[in-house]
Amino acid sequence: MLVTGKEILQDAHKNGYAVGAFNINNMEIIQAIIDAAEETRSPVILQASQGGIKYAGIDYISKLAKVAAEKATVPVAIHLDHGTDFDQVMLCIRNGFTSVMVDGSRFPLEENIELTKKVVEIAHAVGVSVEAELGKIGGTEDHIKVDEKDATMTDPDEALRFAKETDVDYLAIAVGTAHGVYKGKPELDFDRIKTIKKMTNMPLVLHGSSGVSYDDIEKAVSLGINKINIDTDVRMAFADAIKEFIKENPDEIDPRNILKPARANMSKIVAEKMRVFGSAGRA
Repeated sequence: MLVTGKEILQDAHKNGYAVGAFNINNMEIIQAIIDAAEETRSPVILQASQGGIKYAGIDYISKLAKVAAEKATVPVAIHLDHGTDFDQVMLCIRNGFTSVMVDGSRFPLEENIELTKKVVEIAHAVGVSVEAELGKIGGTEDHIKVDEKDATMTDPDEALRFAKETDVDYLAIAVGTAHGVYKGKPELDFDRIKTIKKMTNMPLVLHGSSGVSYDDIEKAVSLGINKINIDTDVRMAFADAIKEFIKENPDEIDPRNILKPARANMSKIVAEKMRVFGSAGRA
């Protein structure tokens, strides 16, 4: 069933668990995510990045996601990940996304607040939920790149002001994770998560979570993280399965046979994440 991001994350916030937001680029990825959600009876967020939308096209990605959500027997939200362009955010709202992220983290605080307020006012008027980001998360995701030296942790006092002035529904915070593949072990600032949660009393989002240990994920969830973004781990599951299949079946030319094990491998990884996040059985 298609729902808003706020409907999903308010329950996660109230009951102390997290919901996975998994990036989508094609039909097989969407099917794998929904299969895992149905298997674990978990609410889920299908999210498209600006790069994913450019690759698949807004018409294709939105309609594929809506069909999947409407056929599902678990709550599903369709979310724009890292909407850095105002027009892109509006395009996603017009195409049926039930949640959007406006990413003004590259701007000074005042400009980030103004941009977010503008998006929130429009989105809320048509029943769409909004995520924003405060602080800068390092690493690379699609066309967004933040050097490690430019990454900055979220200031709790700024987070409180930001939440009050923008009326945003959930907030992505920078607490030591990074987008993409980690070169070393990520060091999460758990005290910062706990402080921001206590001060804002709202759903918090963890980006760059692929590669973070399950122990650290579970601790972050216990301290107030309610939405966890996953992309790289699903991509790796997709690629690993295809490479293995081609190695064992070098003469295969049917894309259905090639993609089937990739879909199964992605679904396995997604279901595993859902159990760790605590969303299994919450649908």
